[in-house]
Amino acid sequence: MTGDTNIPDQLTFHERKQSLEDTPKDALYLGAQIISAIFTPFMVPFVAFFLLMFFTYLRIMPLEYKVTVLALVYCFTILMPMLGIYLFQKINGWGIRELGEREKRFIPYGLTILSYMACLITMYRIHMPRYLAGIILAVLICMVICTFINLKWKISTHMASSGLMVGGLLSYSFIFQFNPVWWLCFFILLSGCLGSARIIVRQHTLNEVFGGFLVGLFCGVTGILFI
Repeated sequence: MTGDTNIPDQLTFHERKQSLEDTPKDALYLGAQIISAIFTPFMVPFVAFFLLMFFTYLRIMPLEYKVTVLALVYCFTILMPMLGIYLFQKINGWGIRELGEREKRFIPYGLTILSYMACLITMYRIHMPRYLAGIILAVLICMVICTFINLKWKISTHMASSGLMVGGLLSYSFIFQFNPVWWLCFFILLSGCLGSARIIVRQHTLNEVFGGFLVGLFCGVTGILFI
């Protein structure tokens, strides 16, 4: 009898221990959460336009023009999608964990795609140069591909955004004829940190991270150079 009554207590102890282990709270996990929160997929177009406006020959453009373009990109690619997803979460009572499930990601994808399409149409209407509008086009293509892939496989959109940055950098190095080695090293290192962070917070596996990066890299090159 004594042995039988001790078994549930032992199982409860191990279950509690496993539960604590499944909820990591160390510095590495916290750092991974911070990296994932900062380097979101929404930041890619704005960062790309910012770098082009202030670190290429486009820096000679009037400040008013650069601020206007950056404000346009910010509203359509960051503010509107995040506001739409936030309202969608509140209406459905979902948290970050729920949006991380593959089946529940399609509405946020749809809202973001519509916002990017509106941005692209606006850029064509104001006659934005093709090599600038190509950034939005590349991201839009990447989101559509990721949406279809997510029907069967939960690909990492964070890593797709990293691949877009690397692919876009390679594309603009051909367009503007500059040496991208140091920038390339920086973005590849950043991609590695972000991919590791997504694995540490248990949002993706290694294959999902690597697959997302390849999709983004492909879209970043083809969307800017060839479409």
